[in-house]
Amino acid sequence: MDHPTKETLSKGRTFLGIELGSTRIKAVLMGEDFSPLASGTYDWENRLEDGIWTYHLEDLWKGIQASFQGLSGEVKSCYGVPLTQLGAIGISAMMHGYLAFDKKGTLLAPFRTWRNTTTEKAAGILSEQFHFNIPQRWSIAHLYQAILDKEGHVKDIAFLTTLAGYVHWKLSGEKVLGIGDASGMFPIDSRTQTFHQGMMDQFDVLAREAGFSLRLQDMLPHVLRAGEKAGILSVEGARLLDPAGNLPAGIPLCPPEGDAGTGMTATNSVAERTGTVSAGTSIFAMVVLEKALSGVYPEIDMVTTPSGKPVAMVHCNNCTSDLDAWVRLFNEVLQVFGTPVKKPALYDALYRKALEGEADGGGLLSYNYYGGEPITTVEQGRPLFVRTPDSSLSLANFMRVILYSTMATLKIGMDILTEKEGIRLDRLLGHGGLFKTKGVGQCLLASALNVPVAVMESAGEGGPWGMALLAAYLVQKEAAETLEDFLRNKVFVHAAGEVVEPDAKDRQGFADFMEQYKAGIPIERAAVECLQ
Repeated sequence: MDHPTKETLSKGRTFLGIELGSTRIKAVLMGEDFSPLASGTYDWENRLEDGIWTYHLEDLWKGIQASFQGLSGEVKSCYGVPLTQLGAIGISAMMHGYLAFDKKGTLLAPFRTWRNTTTEKAAGILSEQFHFNIPQRWSIAHLYQAILDKEGHVKDIAFLTTLAGYVHWKLSGEKVLGIGDASGMFPIDSRTQTFHQGMMDQFDVLAREAGFSLRLQDMLPHVLRAGEKAGILSVEGARLLDPAGNLPAGIPLCPPEGDAGTGMTATNSVAERTGTVSAGTSIFAMVVLEKALSGVYPEIDMVTTPSGKPVAMVHCNNCTSDLDAWVRLFNEVLQVFGTPVKKPALYDALYRKALEGEADGGGLLSYNYYGGEPITTVEQGRPLFVRTPDSSLSLANFMRVILYSTMATLKIGMDILTEKEGIRLDRLLGHGGLFKTKGVGQCLLASALNVPVAVMESAGEGGPWGMALLAAYLVQKEAAETLEDFLRNKVFVHAAGEVVEPDAKDRQGFADFMEQYKAGIPIERAAVECLQ
């Protein structure tokens, strides 16, 4: 333990980022030099209840408290001092979804996550009405579907927010939301940097026509950009975060953000002509635009960076869940033979085996759909592996195709940007579980998208570290210093990262795989229809 670190901790010159991901809640404590000092995690899973993907809020608070307790314990163990002060706190979480509360703060319906694909009718009507793509997972689509379905709780809604907005509200009492997360609730007006007033007025008319008198503007959180004050930790919030009572009230909070925005921040991808790919339970690409798109595409979401720059987002509901299931099966086989292998080593070995496979995967096909996938208009999930009698079934080909399936749907959406819109990127930066095995996911994605892909050494901390950076920006920014300049000139000025260029043979192989993948999508739809 060095004295500067001890002093940094005792004087509260640290920044806490907490992110609620699909399978894990993680807290990261960062020093004033932007290096991670400690972390704590808590595993959790969504539940399918009455046809709705949800999380229980009591599990949420249990996970937040456990991850903070783990982080605090690591600080005490590694540095010999208790964690009793922080410079700032930031909360991030999965974007979109539906959390509706009445005027007393009571949750009116179970939390509906981004994973649900039950709002097709609402999303279609709103997209047509607004002349703006409204994906099924957006909060406004969930609200309008509830209106169309005449759900009784709608008349009592006083506050509608996201998961990050909810946690921030409970910690600070402030009903606010960072602009990046807000852009996944309702369209943002690029001129005013807040929710689009004209579209909100249109929505109120649609609601009245359906028999509900409401004013959307009064229900949504107040929109803030990165660096703006978003409240302080309240006495109640301090006890909620740290039941042990070591953390005082009064700590500043930065605007809560979505996992897309924190991923962009963690990979220094918030400036124009940059982009990021986040690959975990879901996979999405974020491309910061220099100019508006020429058309409206159902496959492309228009959102923003944490500082409000327009971003084209290609979001796919499914990524590594099916891959993880196959790895668990292989682990079972090893256990049968009395040869246990640690999880990271097993993943590394299977990932690297994929690089030995044929470039096109040997004629194998995999659809990793645990949930519905709007880009390919598949309403529900049925994980599916398909081959013909003359396909080349080997472990190398199998693993290559399982990895290909994690990025296949993303490729369909990205082709719209690169081929139809002519958008060019110098490189994409990857983060998330798909990139943990060095070089493999990165190599395959570069060839799949025909774009150089970089993975930074710091990307392993991912979204929670990105959220901690946004908390640091709140406190450390200089006058008129943009988020882009803060990241480029201070945080990432000496950042190391490896860039992988597309491989010509793998490019062609993935193109051949995609041709077969698109042709086989009706098989997936038939599985949904036949397997109930």
